[in-house]
Amino acid sequence: MTANTRNRGILGSQYFLYFGVMGMHLPFFNLYCYELGFSGLQIGTLSATRSVVLILFSLFWSLLADRFQTRRGIYILCNFFSAALWALFLLTANYWWMLVITIFHGMFFAPLIAFLEAFAMEVLGRDKKRYGRMRAWGSVAFIVVVLSLGRAIDAYGVKIILSLILAGSWVQALVALGFPRSTPRDRQDSARWRALLTPRVTLFLFCAFLMLLSHGAYYTFFSIHLSTLGYDSFFIGISWAVAVAAEIFAMLFSERLFKRLRYETVLIISFAVAVLRWAGLSGAESAAALLALQATHAITYGAFHMASILYIDALAPPAAKTLGQAANNAVTYGLGLMTGFFLSGALYHHIGARGLFAISSGVALLGGIVFAGYSALQKNATAN
Repeated sequence: MTANTRNRGILGSQYFLYFGVMGMHLPFFNLYCYELGFSGLQIGTLSATRSVVLILFSLFWSLLADRFQTRRGIYILCNFFSAALWALFLLTANYWWMLVITIFHGMFFAPLIAFLEAFAMEVLGRDKKRYGRMRAWGSVAFIVVVLSLGRAIDAYGVKIILSLILAGSWVQALVALGFPRSTPRDRQDSARWRALLTPRVTLFLFCAFLMLLSHGAYYTFFSIHLSTLGYDSFFIGISWAVAVAAEIFAMLFSERLFKRLRYETVLIISFAVAVLRWAGLSGAESAAALLALQATHAITYGAFHMASILYIDALAPPAAKTLGQAANNAVTYGLGLMTGFFLSGALYHHIGARGLFAISSGVALLGGIVFAGYSALQKNATAN
């Protein structure tokens, strides 16, 4: 086994473990808090606090990693500290203590995904267009966990996720020890992180923010919307599974996609499909139509996510690769989704899910128009 093959295997296992843990936390941790008797405001505050901490400390750790060339050391440290701090959730059911634990756990959990993306770009080297195949391990883990955890929760109660997340976190931390050391760079190059502060990067991050903002209503109220349409839990689960399966399909064939299309082209197509997807959800009621719209997750999330990672890697200078990925994750999956969650929650009782999806379509349209327009100007300027 070559060193490169071994490194890719370790990286694939990290994606599998990270998103496997996410498959336990994202659908079920709030349910656990609800069973503890927390109010909707308390649950929302925990989620919002976690999001803010993840945004701030993802950037903090990434700046340190790029400045002192210590990405591997910080990644391992944050893995072990976040795993250890998660154990504290087993010791209390008090809201205020859980809020404190959420803050400290988030401080160390924050940079993990951004560092993984930066590691992936480095390990893949000239084969970066194969990123999707590696990232697919995370989506596989998520769908397996989501579909299989229900029986365990029925048998042992939702609190079991605390122990399972703890176990998964420790396995991820131990596997992280196998990461190779990064190739040292000229320390004088560390000041080039300022190259990220360009109109091109700023505009891309703004448009990506709008794209993820448009997903806020979907992640918050899609299941509730299906329930109000009269669909049962089985169909709701199937609809989510279709979306993740479509996402995996896109990732497995990403190499072909990016050999044929430029990153900018894939991003523009993703915006266009998002406009159609959210507009469709605002009116669709039949099972066939809803499942067909779920299949477009392959483009609105799968293709968009991969193109974003590759695009920001291409724009970031060597000394700011980690910070570039952290900024992308913070602005999109951090700030974008957080804003989408907040606005959707504030508007839901006034306009309902259909109205939210219609607004989401308009937000995606705005992002697509701005990005496509700027890309066309850049292309013309280069041609001239």
